[in-house]
Amino acid sequence: MSEGDVKQRRRSGGRAARTAARARPLDEAVRPVRPGLPGGQYRPLSEADVKRINEAALQALEVIGMGKAPASGRKILTEAGATEGEDGRIRFSRSLVEDMLGKAARNITLHGRDPKFDLHLHGTNVHYGTAGAAVHIVDPFTGDYRNPTVQDMYDAARVVQKLGNVHFYQRPVVCREFESSIELDLNTLYGACAGTTKHVGVSFINTHNVGKAMEMLHILAGSEQAWRERPFVSNSNCFVVPPLTFAEESCEVMEACIRGGMPVLLLSAGQAGATAPAPIATAVVQAVAECLAGVVYVNAMKPGHPAIFGTWPFVSDLRTGAMSGGSGEQALLSAACAQMHQFYGLPGGAAAGIADSKLPDMQAGWEQAISNVMTGLSGLNMVYEAVGMHASLLGFCLESLVLGNDMLGQVQRCVRGVEVRDEFVDISVMKQVVLQGPGHYLGHAQTLELMQTEYVYPEVADRFSPKEWVERGQPRLLDTANARLKAILSEDGHQIDPATEAALRASGLPLAELKRPESAAI
Repeated sequence: MSEGDVKQRRRSGGRAARTAARARPLDEAVRPVRPGLPGGQYRPLSEADVKRINEAALQALEVIGMGKAPASGRKILTEAGATEGEDGRIRFSRSLVEDMLGKAARNITLHGRDPKFDLHLHGTNVHYGTAGAAVHIVDPFTGDYRNPTVQDMYDAARVVQKLGNVHFYQRPVVCREFESSIELDLNTLYGACAGTTKHVGVSFINTHNVGKAMEMLHILAGSEQAWRERPFVSNSNCFVVPPLTFAEESCEVMEACIRGGMPVLLLSAGQAGATAPAPIATAVVQAVAECLAGVVYVNAMKPGHPAIFGTWPFVSDLRTGAMSGGSGEQALLSAACAQMHQFYGLPGGAAAGIADSKLPDMQAGWEQAISNVMTGLSGLNMVYEAVGMHASLLGFCLESLVLGNDMLGQVQRCVRGVEVRDEFVDISVMKQVVLQGPGHYLGHAQTLELMQTEYVYPEVADRFSPKEWVERGQPRLLDTANARLKAILSEDGHQIDPATEAALRASGLPLAELKRPESAAI
């Protein structure tokens, strides 16, 4: 063997070793993107604007107040200092709101069933996840919209478990095979928890269902005490019916969840031009006022209970009155709401990533990306509905969920921003390459060192040259996403151990049977 052959083998072996090292999963601490990256670089509102919105929201609570509180809520609120007028509306003084803001929980942690998925809602830390409660599943190949089932809920959770850029799982679909509310609520919870150990968000139709759900959660956690120490499910609670009206049953559900130790998302989802004022600024005012009423409600009942300030104002296409979740106005609304969360120092959440497009196409791409980038850069703690949602929340697509993971990788790289460190502005490397080296940086040690920590690479998106693309059979992005989806679902992603599964089945709760891969040990 010649000396040249030996050198070539050494070079190849070294390259192969580096390639293998790069293929190994990175330690969480050095990944280029990860849950909880701090945003806050983008601020659509000036400091003066934020203060004016706050003043208007406080005035709305004092003058207009909130209607239709349940009897329990009226008692909780009036005993805390709110007043009930002859018109039945509950009004809140500025001092009461400010007092309850002083008691509200800050810097909260939303737990995963696996602690490595805990979400720390501090400052401007950003987390992306699902949500939406779509009433259809989208087949991107046929264009068909069909009714979702608990199997779809479970499969989506299994996919989210494998997607590193999707940080939590709130129910993206409504399981439409169930006729009773108890079956719907319990199987939604079961399907989500069976598929992922990330933090889960669910809703409940009535307080009875909350009690039954707590039985399930205590079994999953190992005991009631273990559940209360690390509650890994939160209640997404539409406690208001905009404009400025309490949703009585949802308020009662919220009270039951608080008593059960479950974190709550105080969700105000007005639609600008329909159930919220048409000006973007005033839509934010109404959402803030409604959520401030929720802060008073929660902290009057249990000071410091973990609650997310869930200003979720949506947008109408004023030509038709239909919702337009993929609009630039939606991105602005959610980014502005993030600033209001930060003004109060409260953990906040809002909607982004919604596509009006019916399928995962170019329109969906720009609609999903623009709002996810803007809300991330604004420092929104919890970005809900970030992936998979189409037709203005009416449809959910599993392939789009897989594609969205790639998108969120790029989005989070934007949130992370540009790091200017001493070694990056030292011109020694430039001097070496230009004056002494080959005139390019491709093989330089610094380039190789930063390949994985400074840059994000997609899992399914195509970056090949046209020639390489042709040689690979001209793969279509949707086909690649479908192949990735099938690979995930071919594995047994069941996240409940056999003993706990048996305990759930023995409890008498009306749980559906979930289809698992044939290779799975049932």
